[in-house]
Amino acid sequence: MLTLLGIYVHPRENRRVWSGGLVELLAEQGFSDGAARIALARLVRRDLLARDKQGRLVHYTLTRRAMAVLEEGDRRIYSFGREQRSAGEWTVLWHSIPEDRRVARERLVRRLRFLGFGSVQDGTWLAPHDREAQVTALLAELGVTEHAWLMLGRPAKSLDVRTFAGRAWDLDALAARYAAFVDEFRDYTSARRPRTDADAFSALTRVVHTYRKFPTLDPELPEDLVPAPRQRSRAVTLFHDLHAALVPAAQRHFDEVTQ
Repeated sequence: MLTLLGIYVHPRENRRVWSGGLVELLAEQGFSDGAARIALARLVRRDLLARDKQGRLVHYTLTRRAMAVLEEGDRRIYSFGREQRSAGEWTVLWHSIPEDRRVARERLVRRLRFLGFGSVQDGTWLAPHDREAQVTALLAELGVTEHAWLMLGRPAKSLDVRTFAGRAWDLDALAARYAAFVDEFRDYTSARRPRTDADAFSALTRVVHTYRKFPTLDPELPEDLVPAPRQRSRAVTLFHDLHAALVPAAQRHFDEVTQ
């Protein structure tokens, strides 16, 4: 559901959408009506959607929190993998958030992963870039600043950085995911190019939903310390090419069903 909102609702000037259309579109992707409506209800509880009922029709509107989350997601997803990273300061975060703040802790973990952090051990997180500004703002937003400590530093080049990084991120599995992405979607640019607006919608939704996981899995380690995954560059180029090619037809289908 967040994938749909991010691709098709967030960029529009009118960010109000009919619930029945969303349910129908998810049905096209194989989800039951019940599962779709549960997802919508959860987003309302998380203050990501506002529900508006007029007569028998229910519409949803993106909340301010949803706008902020999706804007952050767009910056991360669409800039991801676009420039070569070199060695610089790394960020280490330590936190001890109490059990009665479990929701805040879970939100922190989700956002840290999206910023490229990996877990070294319980409560200790590592990112191979300077993330001080983002993490400081995140801690303040969640109200857990007093339970955390942040430090910037540089890894020792005399040590095996890749072996240590492998404790925080599964680099072999990451390389396999990039290869699988390229294998699955490369033919969309030729023989399997979608022929209808509905096909374009299905293809784009699947492409973005698969690709948007990479920023949570790939820390973009400095390439002068650790070589980039072999298929990352190809996957990034493929994603942006497909996105540009599929958006117009996919958006038409979304608008036709939800308006």
